[in-house]
Amino acid sequence: MGWVITHWLLLTTGAYADNPEAEIEYLLSAIGDSGCEFLRNGRVHDAEDAEAHLRMKYRNGFRYVSTAEEFIDRLASKSSITRRPYFIDCDQDASSPSGEWLYQRLNEYRTKKVYKESTTGEKPTVMP
Repeated sequence: MGWVITHWLLLTTGAYADNPEAEIEYLLSAIGDSGCEFLRNGRVHDAEDAEAHLRMKYRNGFRYVSTAEEFIDRLASKSSITRRPYFIDCDQDASSPSGEWLYQRLNEYRTKKVYKESTTGEKPTVMP
């Protein structure tokens, strides 16, 4: 449910991307730097392996992705072979669907970007 709300907020608050490649790069780095475990097809992978796997999927499937949201939905949320969802476990007690976790990171990235641009006097690139 949280994923649906986060996704809806991104779409309805006007948080439109001006640079999807930068956002996708941010998401990939966020996974690799997270220290979290990545659960893929019943196997646990460390954060660096997760980042490498999703970079490979992006390299091979970039033509299906034109936004960070499409990257999350089409490449980073489930296996393209088994269709099983991916999960991220950052606290050893509960795992989150990777799509939900990535939408949270995307929202944080866009929020920080708008704040930074608005405090430096630059015209914000994210529309209100």
